[in-house]
Amino acid sequence: MILTINQAAGLFNAKELEEFELGLPEGVSSQHVISLFQSRGVKLSEATFRKYVQLGLLPTSRRVGRKGKHKGSQGVYPVSVIRRINLIKSMMAQDMTLEEIHDSFVAVQNSLEEAEAALNELFGRMRGRIEQLKMNGYLTKPLTTELGKIIKSAARLIEKTEKVSSQLAVVGTTPVPKDQGG
Repeated sequence: MILTINQAAGLFNAKELEEFELGLPEGVSSQHVISLFQSRGVKLSEATFRKYVQLGLLPTSRRVGRKGKHKGSQGVYPVSVIRRINLIKSMMAQDMTLEEIHDSFVAVQNSLEEAEAALNELFGRMRGRIEQLKMNGYLTKPLTTELGKIIKSAARLIEKTEKVSSQLAVVGTTPVPKDQGG
């Protein structure tokens, strides 16, 4: 039986990654991510996690308040960080440097994040306009419904684009035999 790099390195397969993404829609803490990888025997420390964020390989967290008095807040990362770390570790197993990994997909990922931010800003403005119309007595339910559908479609588009981007990064690191177009 031949093991893939991911299996040999204890990394997650595509089905497991999808389960994380479906099961953790609100995001995940760095401690949770680290424990997931460590449970599989993959070396990942808090310092390494922070280094990946500083290098732009992972997105920054958003602060989320904890329930209860004086509990403070916690950094929550999009669940896609699990997929990204999995990819980074896979690429490192192929002897790629962090600089090579950065160059292979970070520019695309940054563009995706900018596009997502621009869409969120646009949708916010559209919601604001709908609220103005509603306050002036206009019937806005059809517009609200349609905008909701567009927002969901945009979220799916971004998610699918991120997955393809990750796959392109992996494909770009694996040599293609000459008889298969390489």
